[in-house]
Amino acid sequence: MKLPTSITTLIAGILVTLISLWYGQNHGWMPEAASREAPLVDNLFNVMMTIATALFLLIQGALIISIIKFRQKPGDNTDGPPQEGDIGLEIVWTAIPVVIVMVLSIYSFEVYNEMGGLDPAASKDPGPQKTAVVPGTAMAATLPGQEKLALGVGVPPNLQGNNAIVNVDVLGLQYAWIFTYPDSGVVSGELHVPTGQNVKLNIVAQDVIHAVWIPQFRLKQDAIPGRDTQLRFKPEVAGTYPLICAELCGAYHGAMRTQVIVHTPEEYDEWLQSQIAAKEQGDGLTIAQIMADNDNRLARHTQDWNISPEAIAALQEMPHSLDSHHLQHL
Repeated sequence: MKLPTSITTLIAGILVTLISLWYGQNHGWMPEAASREAPLVDNLFNVMMTIATALFLLIQGALIISIIKFRQKPGDNTDGPPQEGDIGLEIVWTAIPVVIVMVLSIYSFEVYNEMGGLDPAASKDPGPQKTAVVPGTAMAATLPGQEKLALGVGVPPNLQGNNAIVNVDVLGLQYAWIFTYPDSGVVSGELHVPTGQNVKLNIVAQDVIHAVWIPQFRLKQDAIPGRDTQLRFKPEVAGTYPLICAELCGAYHGAMRTQVIVHTPEEYDEWLQSQIAAKEQGDGLTIAQIMADNDNRLARHTQDWNISPEAIAALQEMPHSLDSHHLQHL
């Protein structure tokens, strides 16, 4: 018995809906969600995957049905019936994408806002910027009296007025990340943060544009020479995650990565106190050691690239040749 077209269409619509909803929640494309912000981005991505799956099934299904139902019959060499257009159909296939794009735009705006993207404090002029000069490097800096705006994801609306518990100054340079904890003076080549506490990254770049990207946190922020950028987030799951430069910053961009180590609060306090004690004893990590470790890591990452150690060393020295030029302006 042949089912009526309306019943067939209804069954197909239900199947497409169920498959799309299931795949939108079970695609497995995203890495572990390790921050408060991650589920917000994941929910948006799941909605996009649900819509994309439904459109894929509908379009591919229509193509397959058309290929089978309207295929040329054997011995039929006549032309098909002329089609001059269908205003109703054109309105439908224009209106549907417009509605989808508008809904996703509003949803993504709300997600960005909830993450702190519209933080008023991030748009305020912080006044003249102080410049820290790292020995042996050329810091990108504004001239005395020059002012600049802090850009980036700031404080979520529900946390307005609350200061971050952990503040970290992040310096990006070819080809390393340097993390300084201003409250204690601890310097590290890895980012250490505690779970359940608000963290603020104050990000600058020494030479070219870099980008802090932590996939498990669903966060990415450019590091721009001469501009302050920031990230506010709350780690939720203890573990070790990659921190990757997401902007093409030079020949060894692919090797510019480090780790984010998320501790429990107790473990973080132990780590911080151990670093402070080592610093007071003169055994703390220094900028020079971080750069030396970075040079060794670059050599390991590029050993199959047919590049000599001398070339790597020469490339690492290039930014340092600008020291005297920059220092005379600071």
